[in-house]
Amino acid sequence: MGDSETVVAQSSAIQEHPSTTVNGDTMDVDNAIPHDDDRGSAGRSKATDVNFSNEAPSSTTQDVSENPASIANTSVDSSHVPAYHSSVNGNDSSDAKTLGISENGVGSYDEHNSASANQPHDGVSAIAALSPEEERLWSIVNTNSLDFTAWTALIEEIEKTAEDNILKIRKVYDTFLAEFPLCYGYWKKYADHEARLGFLDKVVEVYERAVHGVTYSVDMWLHYCVFAIHTYGDPDTVRRLFERGLAYVGTDYLSFPLWDKYIEYEYQQQQWSNLAMIYTRILEHPNQQLDRYYNSLRELIASRPLSELKTPEEVAAATNSKEEATIEESEGEVHPDTVEKEKPSKPVSEEAEEVESYIAIREELYKKAKEFDSKIIDFETGIRRPYFHVRPLNVTELENWHNYLDFMEGGDDFNKVFKLYERCLIACANYPEFWIRYVLCMEASGSMDLAENALARATQVFVKRQPEIHLFAARFREHGGDIVGARASYNLVHTELSPGLLEAIIKHANMEHRLGNPEEACSLYEQTIAIEKGKEHSQTLPLLLAQYSRFMYLVLGRVEKAREILDEALESNQISKPLLEALIHMESIQSLPKQINRLDSLVEKFIAPGPDNPNPASYIEREELSSIFLEFLDLFGDTQTIKKADNRHSKLFVHHKSATESKKRHMEGYLVSERAKLAKTGGGSPGTHNQWPAGYGVQPQVWSQAQGQQWPATYTQQAAAYGTYNAYGSGYAQPQPQAPAPTSVPQAAAYATYPASYPVQAVPQQVYTQPGGAVAAAPAPAPAQQPTAAAPQSYYGTPYY
Repeated sequence: MGDSETVVAQSSAIQEHPSTTVNGDTMDVDNAIPHDDDRGSAGRSKATDVNFSNEAPSSTTQDVSENPASIANTSVDSSHVPAYHSSVNGNDSSDAKTLGISENGVGSYDEHNSASANQPHDGVSAIAALSPEEERLWSIVNTNSLDFTAWTALIEEIEKTAEDNILKIRKVYDTFLAEFPLCYGYWKKYADHEARLGFLDKVVEVYERAVHGVTYSVDMWLHYCVFAIHTYGDPDTVRRLFERGLAYVGTDYLSFPLWDKYIEYEYQQQQWSNLAMIYTRILEHPNQQLDRYYNSLRELIASRPLSELKTPEEVAAATNSKEEATIEESEGEVHPDTVEKEKPSKPVSEEAEEVESYIAIREELYKKAKEFDSKIIDFETGIRRPYFHVRPLNVTELENWHNYLDFMEGGDDFNKVFKLYERCLIACANYPEFWIRYVLCMEASGSMDLAENALARATQVFVKRQPEIHLFAARFREHGGDIVGARASYNLVHTELSPGLLEAIIKHANMEHRLGNPEEACSLYEQTIAIEKGKEHSQTLPLLLAQYSRFMYLVLGRVEKAREILDEALESNQISKPLLEALIHMESIQSLPKQINRLDSLVEKFIAPGPDNPNPASYIEREELSSIFLEFLDLFGDTQTIKKADNRHSKLFVHHKSATESKKRHMEGYLVSERAKLAKTGGGSPGTHNQWPAGYGVQPQVWSQAQGQQWPATYTQQAAAYGTYNAYGSGYAQPQPQAPAPTSVPQAAAYATYPASYPVQAVPQQVYTQPGGAVAAAPAPAPAQQPTAAAPQSYYGTPYY
């Protein structure tokens, strides 16, 4: 057995009944390469046609090399596949530890898949000079490593102009796959290049890195096993590789291509007992081709003697059973049911009984699998794209994954939950919400090693450029006592991902306060404020100053300092809605007397701009602030100040809105009138009689002075307490639809709580350039939404499931 063959053979003990999941179905030309087998589309039902006759088939196994080149120097071990939990996968990670590969597999991303680690050992100087087109494309991907179109163009260019330059090929594939490790088709192409140029030892290394990078891909294991079949002459080596793969993906609903290849191989080897055992194992779990496998097993049983189908263990168990029965008979302890079977009225041979029992056991397995299949079939058919791609998934498919996970978590099989998450996070790898949900689920189950592994993969590889996952990581690490790690996560957002992100600053400052470091919290605010003051027209600065003032008087009790922060900001002509809201709120909770005249002057300056007093604030912002000030005056003002503010509000906003509503009602009345004419004359095309909803022309007015003021939604949606600071710029937009906030709701809360009306900051998203030059965010977020009511927040800010 050659050295590379030894590497493939170094696997964990074969599980008799492995369980698994994930990927492996239809693929996209942008992230996968066509298979070299005859698989069809996602809904394929093509069977591996096996002739169960006694005639020996001709073997198609090709022994390319009985002793491939040594790969003793490779840093990849076949047991390195992510041993997230030895009890889950049945894999011993001792060899991985010996080689310096982390048990949870995360370290291997840095060690084997990083761009720097995978540069050719001979150095860049050994690579031939780049062509102008290669230089151009390398410049693009170095500037934006998420430009998928540029990457594919670069790979195609190098394959075309340097097809025999293995150093160039290795460099581009290593760098690309460090960024997109789930693109199994490119791992296959990489291995094919190594094989084409005669580097069989490197082929094994590439495949080992591949099955570590995309462990739960049926297709990846299938390609590796096909390579092993055509390379190694030792059947045990090939079987061990099949078993390794099936230990991870054998229970995937779409795992039938790998099972088919295993069945085909064992049929070529004429190993009927192995073949029968494979069928038996398949029948234990739902599978898209379960009926076909059951029928194939029945055909196999009908075509071969039972003695050829039983494994040595089954034969030994049957022998022991017979010996025990013989002993009982010799002692005169024949059971009545045994006597019944010996009556001439049931002349059934002993072999027929064994066959019947053999079939009955497997039929029971089949029925149980079909029963569970009926529960998950709707979820499975809802998975349209089980593989990874940079293009966002549609909302329906994302909801289907969430519903599938909900269903599986409602059961009592942790292994199924774990495998489904791993499978989900191939298709949904670009969505922080699924990684966060995975971490929380593993934490709730007590599997902290799995939780930390998932969080590391999310923050280091798959969604490493999205601030949301790092803010979650900071809170998660703080909860676990890793304060240094929590600070590192916040600092990464501050310095690299999204400098000046308000939510990150607030959460970091609040953590420092919880840790008993109020001066550190203040320093964080002041440093950020100084940076924002250096920017021209900073939109973050007013929000930051308002929040800092709020932190000062509500948390630290420094009322004068809080007022000083706001006064300085307003004196420097930074009049804005957040600052005025903060000042109004501060006055509302301070003891008498109130600075009503000063507030009135500032509010008027904001809501009634003139030629000498321009104001970039929108009409909605000015109306909302006026409404807030009206309520403040209703609580603390006298009749004169109330009348003055009320008249001003009516002049600026109510009359304008009334005119707008009048025009709208006129148009609605015209439409209703036209519809009535059509109904009377019977005119119009079919279906026009019911095209307008009931009451379409009689909608109530949004504003009615007689009915009382109806404040804007952003004003009435109050935060429950200071602890719910997530309302200030909180919650990155999830890639799922959200109902728009109502435009107007009745006043429902006292003014004592601070309005959560700060707008959500724009957060840089991972942007992928798609084929054809189109650019798409990954994933495409829905518009952010303010909370519709004050509600207790979960520890991690927002509930994820």
